[in-house]
Parts: sequence; C-alpha cells; structure tokens
Amino acid sequence: MEPIKIVDNVYWVGAVDYDIRDFHGYLTPKGSTYNAYLILDKEITLIDTVKHGFEDELLSRISKIVDPSKITQVISNHAEMDHTGSLPGTMRAIGADKPIYASALGVKNIHGQFPSEGLNLKQVGKEALKLGTYSLQFLETRMIHWPDSMFSFLPELGLLFSQDGFGLHYASTERFDDELPPSTLEYQGLNYFANILTPYTSQIAKLLETITSSGLIGDTKIICPDHGVVWRSNPSKIVELYTKWVQQKPKKKAVVSFDSMWHTTEYMARELTDALGHEGIDTHYLNLKHNHRSQVATESFEAAAILIGSPTINNQMFPSVANLLCYLKGLKMKNKIGAAFGSHGWSGEGAKLVQAELGSMGYSLPSPEIRIQWVPQEKDLTPIKELAKLIAAEINKVAE
Repeated sequence: MEPIKIVDNVYWVGAVDYDIRDFHGYLTPKGSTYNAYLILDKEITLIDTVKHGFEDELLSRISKIVDPSKITQVISNHAEMDHTGSLPGTMRAIGADKPIYASALGVKNIHGQFPSEGLNLKQVGKEALKLGTYSLQFLETRMIHWPDSMFSFLPELGLLFSQDGFGLHYASTERFDDELPPSTLEYQGLNYFANILTPYTSQIAKLLETITSSGLIGDTKIICPDHGVVWRSNPSKIVELYTKWVQQKPKKKAVVSFDSMWHTTEYMARELTDALGHEGIDTHYLNLKHNHRSQVATESFEAAAILIGSPTINNQMFPSVANLLCYLKGLKMKNKIGAAFGSHGWSGEGAKLVQAELGSMGYSLPSPEIRIQWVPQEKDLTPIKELAKLIAAEINKVAE
C-alpha cells in the first residue's frame, strides 16, 4: 500500500473501498475512499483516519514514509465513523497518549463513540496550531454535514483539508482531479451533493460566502477532502459547482419515478414521459424496480418537476414509493413542482397519499392527482396528456 505525495512534505495515506455499495442508505456503485493525510514537520501530523477495517491500509502507507510511532498528533475534522472508526487502533500504533485535536463537538462526539478508550482528546483553539515550519488553522463548519465538522487549513502550502466538503464517493486508482474526465467529476460531485448535502444548502451558502470574503478560497491551492479526489489542478471548479448547487435553480427537466404491480401504473408513467418529451421537457423515466432511491434523488436535484406514481396496496401507497418519498423528504429539496398518479382496482388511495406527501414536502402542486381504475385505455389517457401540458407550462415559467 503506497502513499501518494500531494506536495513536498504532505502525503495521501488513506484507504480505498472498492466494494462498498451502500453508504448509510445512499447507493455508491463506484465505491468510495477514506482519505487521510500525513504532514511531515517538526510535529508530524496525521489529518483524519479511516473506517474501521482499513487500519492496516492506513498504517501500511504511513509506514512507507515514517514509523507511525513518530507521529506527534492527529487532527479529526469530522467524527463520523468512516473517518474515526479506526481511530482507537491507529492510536495504539501511534501512541495512545498522543493528542487528538477536534472541534468542541468533535471532542464530545469522539468520546461518546469510544468512551472506554481513554483517548487524549483536545479542543482546537482560535490560534493556529504550530507544527514547526508549518501551521494549521481551523474553521468550524457546523452542520456541514455534522455538528462537529471543521476545516483545517495549512496556509504555508495553501492546502485546505475540507473533511466531507467537496468530496466524491468514487473509488479508483486516480487520486487527483486532473486524472479523471471533468464530466465524471461533475456527475459524481452532484451525486454526492444531492444525496448528502442538500439539507444543508443554506449553511453551505453562508460558509461559501465566509471563505470567499475572507480570502481563504483565494489562498487555497489544493483542496483535500475526506472522500474522492484531491482537487489540485483547478480547486475553484468544485467551489463554483457548490456555489451553483446551493441555489437549487431548476432546469427544464422532469423526473417520472414510480413502481407498479401489474404494469398499469407503469403504462401511465410511460405515457406521461412520452407526453412531457413532446412538450420539449428533458424527462427521466426511473422505475423503482430498477433504480435506487438515491439515483432518483440525483436526477431530481436539478429537475423542476418530480412526478411520482404508485398503485394502491392495502389502502396505502406502494412500499417502494413510500421509501422514496421518505428519502426525498429528508433531503428537503427546494423549488420543486410535484404531481402524483397511479392506477388502482377497487380503491385508489395510493396516488392520493403520494399527492398529500408531496404537498407536505413543500412542492408546488398545479394539478390534483391522476388516478385511473383498472387497465388504462386510450380514452383514459387524456388526463395524462393534460397533466403533461400543465407541468410543462409550469416548468417553463421557472426553469433556466
């Protein structure tokens, strides 16, 4: 396990998880990385650790540079277990009495996670932490995306260690942004932002204003997040994307997502997709039998309209649709137009319940839900076509 040099005296020593496919409910088809960084100075400093089970990979990379016992201190930018799960084991190799610096809430959270480990936890101060030639400055980034989160900045080299900010869930042999296609980086960045950071867009917008007005971004030459690539060739690119994404401006795009028992709600979804396409709307058809809820979230993030279809089972919406709506509700996406549809047999509560849930999520609802009993016939499709025209008109009012 080889380390990778970021710049002179700073190395990537993290771990690559090629196999993870579910990251607390978010599909990660490309796996992920748990990034950690080693700074060589008078005070040798480790920035973050890795998920439990990857300690050997971390320590192997460190050992290629320096004996782990020579590390003086550890910085924990974020206490979530994918970055602290290996902390106790790592500290046993480094020296259990050595200090671990974190934010005030980071100290509290790490102690709560490992109460019997006797870790030497210290709260970072407002003053820079001197390493020798270099120093580290700290900026709390509460609720981006945990209360304990913080950034660490190495001003002498212009390195920003941004914890989960500006990250990607993407496992590969490439460590730097200039080693991957820009389209891949933008899509994976949006996928990550949509599924993890969307609920915190107002906090992120304020942080972006702070770090821009303070000159921190201008002084940053390289961004080193805790997941995915290191942004060395053009770190301003990912900052620009975040600045765009926090605005949640809708595009001329719609998502049609649904599940179906006997293909009748599916038939409605196909007709609705086709009709929206004829209205000039970029429409994405996502059958929940074949698409994960987080894929729907990614496609929905920049969409102006989200149309959800459900049959009725036991007087309720279909379970997979309820799962999707629960997930989307937690993401708190803004500026969305919603609509519900579904076929049914002797009762028809499914589409009604979907419509009500979309309303509770703050979506604009320009039409009542569309319900068709039994198998849709050609004559039954008029409401679908009318809904498509109405949704398209609403999209054209608000979309870029």
